[in-house]
Amino acid sequence: MSGYTALSIIESLWKHTVSLYQSGNREPASYFSTEQTEIMRAHGLKVMDFYDYAEDFVSEGEPDFATFIAVHSIRRSYFLIEQKATWTDQDINIADLPAKYDEIEGIRWLPRILPKARGKLQGTLPPEIMYGCSGDRYFFKVLGLHPAEFLEVVWRAGSDDHKVVDYVKTRAAAFQAVNG
Repeated sequence: MSGYTALSIIESLWKHTVSLYQSGNREPASYFSTEQTEIMRAHGLKVMDFYDYAEDFVSEGEPDFATFIAVHSIRRSYFLIEQKATWTDQDINIADLPAKYDEIEGIRWLPRILPKARGKLQGTLPPEIMYGCSGDRYFFKVLGLHPAEFLEVVWRAGSDDHKVVDYVKTRAAAFQAVNG
C-alpha cells in the first residue's frame, strides 16, 4: 500500500468494512488481513473502530465517513503525539463506566461519555464500547456538539473535567440561543 496517504488508506478500509457489513458479514475478526490490521494499528486504530462505525452507518445512516475520519484523525494524532505510537493493551473496565442516566451539573450522559472519550483517545475502549454510539450521538445532537469537537476538548482538558463541563455548557447555551 505504499504511495497511499493515510486518509486514502483509512477510507479504503472504511469502504471495505461497509461493504462487508452490507453483504451480511457480522464477524469483524474476518474483515481484515494481518497486513490491514497492522496498518490500522500504525494509525492508532482497531478493527472495532471500523466495524462499529460501519455497523451504525449501514443500520442507522450515521455516523458518516466524514464523522468517522474526523474522530479517528484526532485519535490518530493523540496516538502519534501523546502516546508516541505506542499501544497499551489495558482496556478500560466496562463496569467502571458511569450509568447512562448519571449527570454532571444537570447534563445527563456527560459522566459516561468523559471516560469513553478518554478511552477513545488512549485506544483503551473494549470491543463492547463504542465512542459515537447512538447514546453518544443523541448527547451531541441535543447539545450541538460534534463527536470530534468533543474528543478534542477532552484531549486539551487532560484530566480536568471542569474544563470539559464549562465548554459543554457554553457550547450548549450558544446552540440553544441559535436553535431555540
